[in-house]
Amino acid sequence: MALVSNTINYVDDDTLLEGFFAYDDSFSGRRPAVIICHAWGGRDDFVKQKAEQLAALGYFSFALDMYGEGKNGSTDEERMALMQPFMENRALLQKRVNAALYAVTLLPWVDDKKIATIGYCFGGLCALDLARSGANIKGAVSFHGLLNKPDFVSDKAISAKVLTLHGYDDPLAPPAAIDEFAEEMTGLNVDWQLHAYGNTQHAFTNPDAKFPDNGLIYNPVAEQRAWQSMQNFLTEIFA
Repeated sequence: MALVSNTINYVDDDTLLEGFFAYDDSFSGRRPAVIICHAWGGRDDFVKQKAEQLAALGYFSFALDMYGEGKNGSTDEERMALMQPFMENRALLQKRVNAALYAVTLLPWVDDKKIATIGYCFGGLCALDLARSGANIKGAVSFHGLLNKPDFVSDKAISAKVLTLHGYDDPLAPPAAIDEFAEEMTGLNVDWQLHAYGNTQHAFTNPDAKFPDNGLIYNPVAEQRAWQSMQNFLTEIFA
């Protein structure tokens, strides 16, 4: 295996964005692509690692940049300031994620008929909103993502299959939010799944999540189960 990785610039109107891509060049020809949506902190080493793991599985992986020029927040206040404009304007959020999708479809290593997205925390919402926008993707996977629906409905049907991997005790999206999400997806006639992990809180895939007072706790068993479920899902949608 020879892993190839680098950063690449793309744009959303006048905003310069910096994505990170990875692929294994021992696989020949075009391959399915997975767009990775980062958490509220920005395109960091965590999503870079996920991109490399997906590349090792034979996918072209692309960690998008929501904030511009690969920007990261170093404090909670900075992270909130970066994320909040997108939480308040979901049309802007969907536009920014679709800019990444467009950039990926132009890359020579990508089978543009086989693209999916995954996301973590805020990125889970980004992945779900790419599906909600009616984008031409095969699937969307949310890891402990925010689930609240936008205050508008796209005029395009959701064609993507949806997989939500969630801690049942997640304080940022509690059981009531899970129920609302299920009703939303069912009402939109989406092919959806939701795996809820018991005794599991927010950020369960992140080894640095060690903040029980805030409900952010790493859970290696749930992480492994979720990663395997994602792999099964990708195999299904790209068949």
